[in-house]
Amino acid sequence: MRGKQVKKRQISPDPLYNSRTVARMINKVMLGGEKRTAEGVVYKTLEKFSADRKEALTIFDAALQNVMPKQEVRSRRVGGATYQIPFPVKHERSEALAVRWLVDAARNKSGKPMVDRLYEEIKSAHEGVGDAIKTRDDTHRMAEANKAFAHFRF
Repeated sequence: MRGKQVKKRQISPDPLYNSRTVARMINKVMLGGEKRTAEGVVYKTLEKFSADRKEALTIFDAALQNVMPKQEVRSRRVGGATYQIPFPVKHERSEALAVRWLVDAARNKSGKPMVDRLYEEIKSAHEGVGDAIKTRDDTHRMAEANKAFAHFRF
């Protein structure tokens, strides 16, 4: 190992839903340190799903589970050549990727407020379609295509 191991920071759950995943989503939506604005966007998005917080949270978690990747590829240099090697993804990283893909997909759309774009993206992810699901499928397809190089992992 090169140097000290970095300690993992624990993210505190958000106050309204008491969920770490919602807090992650708020932090990812936030731009320029404006956390109150980001909280408003995420909370309004979740309220659109259902007035009942538990139900809205289960829809959000199901959408996140649909987007979370199981495998990804990492570049590894072996004997002068660079190979894309498939690796299994740890839960925490897959959750971070899913949140990132959902927010990026919502940001890439235009013509509507962020609340509506995020709502549509989470709804489509819950149904198993949408840009974030497409990104996950592309990641899985890349890992599947490079399965022949899996023996370089070790």
